[in-house]
Amino acid sequence: MKLVAALTAATLLATAGVASAAPARQGAVQEIIDQLTTSGGALGIQARINGRDTVRSGVAELGSRKPVPHNGTFRVGSVTKPFVSTVVLQLAGEGKVELDTPVSRHLPGLVDDRITVRQLLQHTSGLYNYTDALPLDPAGFPSIRFKTWTPQELLAASTSKPLDFEPGTRWNYSNTNYVVAGLLVEKVTGRPFQQAVEQRILKPLRLKDTVLPRNSVEVPGPHAHGYYPDASGKPVDVTRLNPSWGWAAGEMISTTRDLDTFLTALLAGKLLKPGQQKELTKTSSVSPDYGLGLAVASLPCGTTVYGHDGQIHGYGTMMVGTPTGKRLELSLTEAADGASPGDGYRRLLDQVFC
Repeated sequence: MKLVAALTAATLLATAGVASAAPARQGAVQEIIDQLTTSGGALGIQARINGRDTVRSGVAELGSRKPVPHNGTFRVGSVTKPFVSTVVLQLAGEGKVELDTPVSRHLPGLVDDRITVRQLLQHTSGLYNYTDALPLDPAGFPSIRFKTWTPQELLAASTSKPLDFEPGTRWNYSNTNYVVAGLLVEKVTGRPFQQAVEQRILKPLRLKDTVLPRNSVEVPGPHAHGYYPDASGKPVDVTRLNPSWGWAAGEMISTTRDLDTFLTALLAGKLLKPGQQKELTKTSSVSPDYGLGLAVASLPCGTTVYGHDGQIHGYGTMMVGTPTGKRLELSLTEAADGASPGDGYRRLLDQVFC
């Protein structure tokens, strides 16, 4: 597993294979996640299938037999992005933001004047990915694990570099886009982006176990521990860390139940007006697999799915669904051995959606 946003849902979802049309079987799902916790690089997993209770495997802590908590909390990394995108689209529906106007209309001088709001949400702005400039690798991470970052510092790590490409001409996943989107939300609403997400999404949907921790290093509530290797390869418990380096691109903590509630409401059109709902999943020739904060993919069995994944030190998350009600939310805690769960993810998608 890599760091936050290193593996986007657009890449993950588009590679799912063909499976039968039979409904997902809990036994088959259990078998897949058991394989992930024995040989796929995961220490513990919880998965929620179509809104049902979680299926669990593995343990909550290294050296312990303690099971993964039922509906435990976890760091969701880039799954923060669909929440932020939803708030921006709500503001667009209220006439406070226009998707195809430059960001500089609200935030003059912050980024290249050609970059539009849509390009931020769709990762077609060309902004250099600031996380590529941070010491997030095993050797460097201990030095910043508890550091507090401001969004201005994060943005400066990007704008000190040239654009990766001319705005609107290519797609490239960049966490910087959502730092700018968070600043846009703050400018338009006059409140911290976390408060805007809380008031507009978390409270109306009663997502009581979802938090935007700001600079807090704690994971509240029952939770599995996350591990990340040090420079020698030894796994270190990194459950406690300051997520401010992720900010609006990846600081959130949630549960599979809350993510299921959010994705169900989002895909059912309960959070956005019809015009913005269409924009949410609209792709383009330069962004064929990514809408505005959601990946879009047609699986080989014919099902179109929407979602996002997220990575942050010690944790991996996947949130995927369809407007017809099929859903999968998964939290994986890393065993720090560098193995990739990609094949297991694809088989889970086959089971649930095909």
